[in-house]
Amino acid sequence: MPAIAKSVRITTLLTFVCFSLFAAPTAHAGGRDEDSNVNETEQSAKTGDDGTVSVTVGGVVFDRSKNGSGNSTGALSSTTSWTPPACWYAPKYTPEGLQKYLEPIWAADSTGYEWDAEQRKKYVNKDEPDRDFNKDKTGKGFWWGPYVNKDFPPGWDSCTKDYFWVDKGDPPPAGITNAVTPEILAELAYAEIRVPGTKVTLAPAAATKVNLPTWAWLDGAQFKPVSVTASVPAIALKATATAEPVSLKIEPGTGDAVTYPASGVCPIDHGRIGEPYAKGKADETPACGVKYLRSSGKGTYPLRATVTWKIDWTGSGGAGGDLPDGSFGATQDVVVQEIQAINH
Repeated sequence: MPAIAKSVRITTLLTFVCFSLFAAPTAHAGGRDEDSNVNETEQSAKTGDDGTVSVTVGGVVFDRSKNGSGNSTGALSSTTSWTPPACWYAPKYTPEGLQKYLEPIWAADSTGYEWDAEQRKKYVNKDEPDRDFNKDKTGKGFWWGPYVNKDFPPGWDSCTKDYFWVDKGDPPPAGITNAVTPEILAELAYAEIRVPGTKVTLAPAAATKVNLPTWAWLDGAQFKPVSVTASVPAIALKATATAEPVSLKIEPGTGDAVTYPASGVCPIDHGRIGEPYAKGKADETPACGVKYLRSSGKGTYPLRATVTWKIDWTGSGGAGGDLPDGSFGATQDVVVQEIQAINH
Protein backbone atom coordinates (compact mmCIF):
# COMPACT_ATOMS: atom_id res chain seq x y z
CA MET A 1 0.00 0.00 0.00
CA PRO A 2 1.45 3.45 -0.86
CA ALA A 3 2.72 5.42 2.16
CA ILE A 4 0.19 8.23 1.67
CA ALA A 5 -2.73 5.83 1.45
CA LYS A 6 -1.50 3.97 4.51
CA SER A 7 -1.27 7.23 6.47
CA VAL A 8 -4.83 8.09 5.45
CA ARG A 9 -6.01 4.65 6.58
CA ILE A 10 -4.30 5.04 9.96
CA THR A 11 -5.70 8.52 10.50
CA THR A 12 -9.19 7.36 9.51
CA LEU A 13 -9.03 4.43 11.91
CA LEU A 14 -7.64 6.65 14.66
CA THR A 15 -10.46 9.15 14.12
CA PHE A 16 -13.02 6.35 14.42
CA VAL A 17 -11.35 4.98 17.54
CA CYS A 18 -10.98 8.36 19.24
CA PHE A 19 -14.55 9.49 18.71
CA SER A 20 -15.87 6.14 19.85
CA LEU A 21 -13.77 6.46 23.00
CA PHE A 22 -14.70 9.99 23.97
CA ALA A 23 -17.99 10.87 22.32
CA ALA A 24 -20.04 8.97 24.90
CA PRO A 25 -17.87 8.08 27.92
CA THR A 26 -19.30 5.51 30.28
CA ALA A 27 -19.16 5.76 34.06
CA HIS A 28 -18.18 2.43 35.55
CA ALA A 29 -16.91 1.23 38.92
CA GLY A 30 -14.48 -1.65 38.75
CA GLY A 31 -10.97 -2.83 38.02
CA ARG A 32 -9.09 -4.15 35.01
CA ASP A 33 -10.17 -7.02 32.80
CA GLU A 34 -6.99 -8.96 32.03
CA ASP A 35 -8.70 -10.68 29.11
CA SER A 36 -9.79 -7.50 27.35
CA ASN A 37 -9.06 -3.80 27.38
CA VAL A 38 -6.26 -3.01 29.83
CA ASN A 39 -8.48 -0.44 31.57
CA GLU A 40 -11.85 -2.12 30.90
CA THR A 41 -13.44 1.24 29.99
CA GLU A 42 -11.95 4.39 28.58
CA GLN A 43 -13.50 6.51 31.30
CA SER A 44 -14.43 5.15 34.70
CA ALA A 45 -14.69 6.40 38.26
CA LYS A 46 -14.09 4.57 41.49
CA THR A 47 -14.36 5.66 45.11
CA GLY A 48 -12.15 3.75 47.49
CA ASP A 49 -12.85 2.77 51.08
CA ASP A 50 -10.81 5.75 52.26
CA GLY A 51 -12.94 8.16 50.24
CA THR A 52 -10.31 8.89 47.60
CA VAL A 53 -11.52 9.25 44.06
CA SER A 54 -9.75 7.89 41.01
CA VAL A 55 -10.81 8.49 37.44
CA THR A 56 -9.56 6.57 34.42
CA VAL A 57 -9.36 8.55 31.20
CA GLY A 58 -7.34 7.68 28.11
CA GLY A 59 -5.55 4.72 29.68
CA VAL A 60 -4.40 6.78 32.66
CA VAL A 61 -5.74 6.65 36.22
CA PHE A 62 -6.02 10.08 37.86
CA ASP A 63 -6.15 10.41 41.64
CA ARG A 64 -7.86 13.76 42.28
CA SER A 65 -8.32 13.33 46.04
CA LYS A 66 -5.78 16.10 46.78
CA ASN A 67 -7.11 18.47 44.16
CA GLY A 68 -8.70 21.86 44.78
CA SER A 69 -12.36 21.77 45.74
CA GLY A 70 -15.37 24.07 45.80
CA ASN A 71 -17.92 25.44 43.36
CA SER A 72 -15.61 27.98 41.76
CA THR A 73 -12.55 25.84 41.04
CA GLY A 74 -11.02 25.94 37.61
CA ALA A 75 -8.27 24.55 35.41
CA LEU A 76 -4.91 26.25 35.10
CA SER A 77 -3.75 28.00 31.96
CA SER A 78 -0.05 27.78 31.23
CA THR A 79 1.73 31.13 31.41
CA THR A 80 3.73 30.04 28.34
CA SER A 81 2.79 28.51 25.00
CA TRP A 82 3.24 25.02 26.48
CA THR A 83 0.26 22.67 26.37
CA PRO A 84 -0.28 19.15 27.74
CA PRO A 85 0.14 16.24 25.30
CA ALA A 86 -2.55 16.07 22.64
CA CYS A 87 -2.09 12.31 22.27
CA TRP A 88 0.07 9.56 23.73
CA TYR A 89 0.71 5.83 23.63
CA ALA A 90 0.09 3.53 26.59
CA PRO A 91 -0.83 -0.10 27.30
CA LYS A 92 -4.24 -0.68 25.77
CA TYR A 93 -5.06 -4.33 25.12
CA THR A 94 -4.19 -7.84 26.17
CA PRO A 95 -3.80 -10.28 23.26
CA GLU A 96 -7.39 -11.47 23.54
CA GLY A 97 -8.61 -7.90 24.03
CA LEU A 98 -7.03 -6.75 20.77
CA GLN A 99 -8.55 -9.69 18.95
CA LYS A 100 -12.01 -8.83 20.31
CA TYR A 101 -11.54 -5.24 19.20
CA LEU A 102 -10.14 -5.75 15.69
CA GLU A 103 -12.07 -8.72 14.35
CA PRO A 104 -15.46 -6.91 14.25
CA ILE A 105 -13.79 -4.03 12.38
CA TRP A 106 -12.40 -6.42 9.79
CA ALA A 107 -15.76 -8.17 9.49
CA ALA A 108 -17.46 -4.87 8.75
CA ASP A 109 -14.92 -3.96 6.04
CA SER A 110 -14.96 -0.48 7.56
CA THR A 111 -11.37 0.31 6.62
CA GLY A 112 -11.20 -1.34 3.19
CA TYR A 113 -10.05 -4.73 1.96
CA GLU A 114 -6.33 -3.92 1.55
CA TRP A 115 -6.03 -2.50 5.05
CA ASP A 116 -7.97 -5.35 6.62
CA ALA A 117 -5.85 -7.91 4.76
CA GLU A 118 -2.66 -6.25 5.95
CA GLN A 119 -3.94 -6.25 9.52
CA ARG A 120 -4.98 -9.89 9.37
CA LYS A 121 -1.55 -10.81 8.06
CA LYS A 122 0.19 -8.98 10.89
CA TYR A 123 -1.91 -10.29 13.76
CA VAL A 124 -3.11 -13.70 12.54
CA ASN A 125 -0.65 -15.19 10.02
CA LYS A 126 1.39 -17.94 11.66
CA ASP A 127 4.54 -16.83 9.83
CA GLU A 128 4.45 -13.31 11.30
CA PRO A 129 6.19 -12.33 14.59
CA ASP A 130 2.89 -11.18 16.14
CA ARG A 131 0.89 -14.23 15.03
CA ASP A 132 -2.35 -15.03 16.83
CA PHE A 133 -2.26 -11.60 18.50
CA ASN A 134 0.71 -12.73 20.65
CA LYS A 135 -1.51 -14.98 22.74
CA ASP A 136 1.57 -17.04 23.60
CA LYS A 137 2.72 -13.94 25.55
CA THR A 138 -0.49 -13.48 27.53
CA GLY A 139 0.36 -12.04 30.94
CA LYS A 140 3.87 -11.10 29.80
CA GLY A 141 3.09 -7.76 28.19
CA PHE A 142 0.50 -5.56 26.46
CA TRP A 143 -0.45 -4.18 23.11
CA TRP A 144 0.15 -0.43 23.28
CA GLY A 145 -2.01 1.98 21.32
CA PRO A 146 -2.88 5.67 20.94
CA TYR A 147 -5.00 7.70 23.32
CA VAL A 148 -6.23 11.22 22.71
CA ASN A 149 -6.84 14.29 24.84
CA LYS A 150 -10.63 14.34 25.21
CA ASP A 151 -10.78 18.00 24.10
CA PHE A 152 -9.19 17.11 20.74
CA PRO A 153 -6.64 19.98 20.71
CA PRO A 154 -4.37 20.59 17.70
CA GLY A 155 -2.18 17.56 17.13
CA TRP A 156 -4.67 15.07 18.56
CA ASP A 157 -4.39 13.00 15.38
CA SER A 158 -0.59 12.85 15.28
CA CYS A 159 -0.30 9.51 17.12
CA THR A 160 -0.87 7.34 14.05
CA LYS A 161 1.36 4.34 14.77
CA ASP A 162 -0.37 0.98 14.68
CA TYR A 163 -0.65 -1.10 17.86
CA PHE A 164 2.74 -2.40 19.01
CA TRP A 165 3.72 -5.02 21.58
CA VAL A 166 5.82 -4.25 24.68
CA ASP A 167 6.93 -6.91 27.15
CA LYS A 168 6.48 -6.07 30.81
CA GLY A 169 9.56 -4.30 32.13
CA ASP A 170 10.79 -3.30 28.67
CA PRO A 171 10.73 0.23 27.25
CA PRO A 172 8.67 0.96 24.11
CA PRO A 173 10.50 0.46 20.81
CA ALA A 174 13.01 3.12 19.80
CA GLY A 175 11.56 5.94 17.77
CA ILE A 176 8.16 5.95 19.47
CA THR A 177 7.46 9.54 20.45
CA ASN A 178 4.83 10.31 23.08
CA ALA A 179 5.05 6.84 24.63
CA VAL A 180 3.87 7.31 28.19
CA THR A 181 6.64 8.21 30.66
CA PRO A 182 6.62 9.73 34.16
CA GLU A 183 7.02 13.18 32.61
CA ILE A 184 4.12 12.68 30.20
CA LEU A 185 2.01 11.44 33.10
CA ALA A 186 2.96 14.60 35.02
CA GLU A 187 1.92 16.73 32.06
CA LEU A 188 -1.41 14.91 31.86
CA ALA A 189 -1.87 15.36 35.62
CA TYR A 190 -1.20 19.10 35.16
CA ALA A 191 -4.28 19.32 32.94
CA GLU A 192 -6.38 17.69 35.69
CA ILE A 193 -5.37 20.14 38.43
CA ARG A 194 -8.17 22.37 39.72
CA VAL A 195 -7.51 25.44 41.86
CA PRO A 196 -9.78 27.71 43.95
CA GLY A 197 -11.56 30.69 42.47
CA THR A 198 -9.86 34.07 42.76
CA LYS A 199 -12.63 36.45 43.75
CA VAL A 200 -10.88 38.73 46.22
CA THR A 201 -12.36 40.23 49.35
CA LEU A 202 -12.29 44.04 49.27
CA ALA A 203 -12.57 46.60 52.05
CA PRO A 204 -14.62 48.74 51.86
CA ALA A 205 -16.84 45.87 50.73
CA ALA A 206 -19.98 47.40 49.20
CA ALA A 207 -18.39 50.28 47.27
CA THR A 208 -14.92 51.75 47.44
CA LYS A 209 -14.25 55.48 47.33
CA VAL A 210 -12.15 57.69 45.07
CA ASN A 211 -8.62 58.18 46.45
CA LEU A 212 -9.25 55.72 49.26
CA PRO A 213 -6.86 52.74 49.44
CA THR A 214 -8.92 49.58 49.05
CA TRP A 215 -7.56 46.47 50.75
CA ALA A 216 -7.66 43.19 48.83
CA TRP A 217 -7.06 39.65 50.06
CA LEU A 218 -7.93 36.03 49.46
CA ASP A 219 -8.85 33.31 51.91
CA GLY A 220 -5.47 31.87 52.79
CA ALA A 221 -7.06 28.64 54.05
CA GLN A 222 -8.13 27.78 50.50
CA PHE A 223 -4.87 28.67 48.81
CA LYS A 224 -2.57 25.81 49.64
CA PRO A 225 -0.73 23.32 47.42
CA VAL A 226 -2.93 20.94 45.45
CA SER A 227 -1.90 17.91 43.45
CA VAL A 228 -3.06 15.23 41.05
CA THR A 229 -1.39 11.85 40.56
CA ALA A 230 -1.52 10.11 37.19
CA SER A 231 -0.62 6.45 36.87
CA VAL A 232 -0.66 3.45 34.56
CA PRO A 233 -1.00 0.53 36.98
CA ALA A 234 -0.45 -2.06 34.25
CA ILE A 235 3.22 -1.04 34.04
CA ALA A 236 3.65 0.44 37.54
CA LEU A 237 4.28 3.96 36.24
CA LYS A 238 3.11 7.13 37.96
CA ALA A 239 3.77 10.83 38.49
CA THR A 240 2.36 13.58 40.69
CA ALA A 241 2.02 17.20 39.58
CA THR A 242 1.79 19.70 42.44
CA ALA A 243 0.63 23.30 42.14
CA GLU A 244 1.59 25.87 44.77
CA PRO A 245 0.32 29.48 44.74
CA VAL A 246 3.09 32.07 44.49
CA SER A 247 1.49 35.44 43.69
CA LEU A 248 -1.73 37.37 43.15
CA LYS A 249 -1.95 40.00 40.41
CA ILE A 250 -4.47 42.83 40.72
CA GLU A 251 -5.62 44.59 37.54
CA PRO A 252 -7.99 47.47 38.45
CA GLY A 253 -9.85 47.54 35.13
CA THR A 254 -9.00 51.18 34.44
CA GLY A 255 -5.89 53.26 33.91
CA ASP A 256 -7.18 55.73 36.51
CA ALA A 257 -5.94 53.71 39.44
CA VAL A 258 -2.81 52.73 41.32
CA THR A 259 -2.07 49.33 42.83
CA TYR A 260 -0.33 48.18 45.98
CA PRO A 261 2.39 47.23 45.41
CA ALA A 262 2.97 49.37 42.32
CA SER A 263 3.47 46.29 40.13
CA GLY A 264 0.05 44.98 41.10
CA VAL A 265 1.67 41.65 41.98
CA CYS A 266 1.14 40.64 45.59
CA PRO A 267 3.49 37.88 46.76
CA ILE A 268 2.02 35.00 48.71
CA ASP A 269 3.79 34.54 52.02
CA HIS A 270 3.20 31.37 54.06
CA GLY A 271 -0.21 30.92 52.52
CA ARG A 272 -1.32 34.48 53.25
CA ILE A 273 -2.52 36.41 50.23
CA GLY A 274 -2.81 40.07 51.06
CA GLU A 275 -3.84 41.22 54.51
CA PRO A 276 -7.43 41.44 55.79
CA TYR A 277 -8.55 44.95 56.61
CA ALA A 278 -9.06 45.75 60.28
CA LYS A 279 -10.68 48.73 61.93
CA GLY A 280 -8.29 51.62 62.37
CA LYS A 281 -6.23 50.87 59.25
CA ALA A 282 -8.02 53.27 56.91
CA ASP A 283 -4.98 55.55 56.67
CA GLU A 284 -2.46 52.75 56.20
CA THR A 285 -1.16 51.46 52.89
CA PRO A 286 -2.47 47.94 52.22
CA ALA A 287 -0.02 45.14 51.51
CA CYS A 288 -2.20 44.26 48.54
CA GLY A 289 -4.86 46.47 47.05
CA VAL A 290 -5.86 49.30 44.75
CA LYS A 291 -6.72 52.98 44.85
CA TYR A 292 -9.10 54.33 42.23
CA LEU A 293 -8.59 57.92 41.10
CA ARG A 294 -11.93 58.38 39.35
CA SER A 295 -15.48 57.40 40.07
CA SER A 296 -17.01 54.54 38.11
CA GLY A 297 -20.04 56.78 37.57
CA LYS A 298 -23.17 54.78 36.93
CA GLY A 299 -21.14 51.73 35.98
CA THR A 300 -18.42 49.58 37.49
CA TYR A 301 -14.76 48.78 36.94
CA PRO A 302 -13.87 45.16 36.03
CA LEU A 303 -11.20 44.33 38.60
CA ARG A 304 -9.35 41.15 37.67
CA ALA A 305 -7.50 39.00 40.18
CA THR A 306 -5.17 36.30 38.88
CA VAL A 307 -3.20 33.82 40.96
CA THR A 308 -0.02 32.32 39.55
CA TRP A 309 0.78 28.75 40.56
CA LYS A 310 4.21 27.11 40.46
CA ILE A 311 4.11 23.53 39.17
CA ASP A 312 6.58 20.79 39.95
CA TRP A 313 6.39 17.03 39.62
CA THR A 314 7.82 13.79 40.91
CA GLY A 315 7.51 10.36 39.36
CA SER A 316 8.57 6.74 39.18
CA GLY A 317 12.26 5.98 39.48
CA GLY A 318 13.06 9.29 41.17
CA ALA A 319 12.14 11.34 38.11
CA GLY A 320 10.97 14.88 38.61
CA GLY A 321 11.27 18.50 37.63
CA ASP A 322 9.32 21.65 36.91
CA LEU A 323 6.52 22.39 34.49
CA PRO A 324 5.49 25.86 33.24
CA ASP A 325 3.69 28.05 35.76
CA GLY A 326 -0.07 28.10 35.55
CA SER A 327 -2.57 30.85 36.24
CA PHE A 328 -6.24 31.11 37.10
CA GLY A 329 -8.16 34.37 37.40
CA ALA A 330 -11.57 35.92 37.70
CA THR A 331 -13.12 39.34 37.11
CA GLN A 332 -15.43 41.11 39.54
CA ASP A 333 -17.28 44.40 39.24
CA VAL A 334 -16.22 47.21 41.56
CA VAL A 335 -18.30 50.32 42.29
CA VAL A 336 -16.20 53.43 42.95
CA GLN A 337 -18.01 56.39 44.50
CA GLU A 338 -17.03 60.06 44.36
CA ILE A 339 -16.57 60.64 48.09
CA GLN A 340 -13.44 62.29 49.37
CA ALA A 341 -13.73 61.71 53.09
CA ILE A 342 -14.92 58.91 55.35
CA ASN A 343 -15.48 58.43 59.04
CA HIS A 344 -12.98 56.19 60.81
